[in-house]
Amino acid sequence: MPKRIAIVEDEAELAALIDYNLSRHGYEAQVLGGAKGTLKALENSKPDLILLDVMLPEVDGFELCRQIRQSPVLSRTPVLFLTARSDEVDRVLGLEIGGDDYMTKPFSPRELIARVKAHLRREEMDAEPGAVEIGPFKLDRTAHRVFLEGRELPLTSTEFNLLEFFLTHRGRAYSRSQLLEAVWGEQRYVTPRTVDVHVRRLREQIEEQPDSPRYLTTVRGFGYRFEEPA
Repeated sequence: MPKRIAIVEDEAELAALIDYNLSRHGYEAQVLGGAKGTLKALENSKPDLILLDVMLPEVDGFELCRQIRQSPVLSRTPVLFLTARSDEVDRVLGLEIGGDDYMTKPFSPRELIARVKAHLRREEMDAEPGAVEIGPFKLDRTAHRVFLEGRELPLTSTEFNLLEFFLTHRGRAYSRSQLLEAVWGEQRYVTPRTVDVHVRRLREQIEEQPDSPRYLTTVRGFGYRFEEPA
C-alpha cells in the first residue's frame, strides 16, 4: 500500500503543488487547510508522515504539533515543518516541541521528496526484532517503543532513533557530527544544534534531574556519552 502523507497547508496553490509531486512519486496525499478539526482528521486518517505549515489560519503549526505529540494515535508520526520563517529560534522551537524536520519556503519539490523519503526510510528500517533489556530500559524495536522501569516513554520517531543508538552504544563518547551521521544519516541538512535539542528532550524524558544527567552525559568540548545503566 502507498504511504500516506498529510499536507497541512492553507496556501491552496502550494498544497496542490506538494500534492502533485507526492502523487507522482507514488504517495497517497491528503490536503488539510489547518482549520478547526484538523487534529481529528489526522487521527482518523493515521498518516505515515505529516507536512505541517507553521503559519496556519486558526491554530499555528507549533500548537498543532504539540497536540499531535499528545495524541495517542499520532504521537510517533514524523512531523516535517514547512515555513517561511527561517530564524534559528523558530527552527529550534519546532524541534523542541516535537518536530522531526524543518523546511524553509521556498523549497524545491525535489528536496521535499528527498526528505520525505529519508524520514519514511527511517521508519521502515528494521533492526533486530524483539526486545532488549538494558538496565532499567527495555527497548522494543519491532513495536518502536522504549520503557524505563516499566513506564513507556512518549518519544517521537527521531527521539526513539537517537535513544536506540545511545542504548546500543553505551560507554563510548560520540561527537555531534558522529551522531548526525549515525542517526540522521542522509539528512545532512540538519545541524549540530539539532543534536543538542534532541539530547535535551531525551534528558527530560529519562533523567530524574535533567540538569544533572545520570545516563546521558556531556563530554565537554566533544559531544555526548551514554553511561552504562546499573
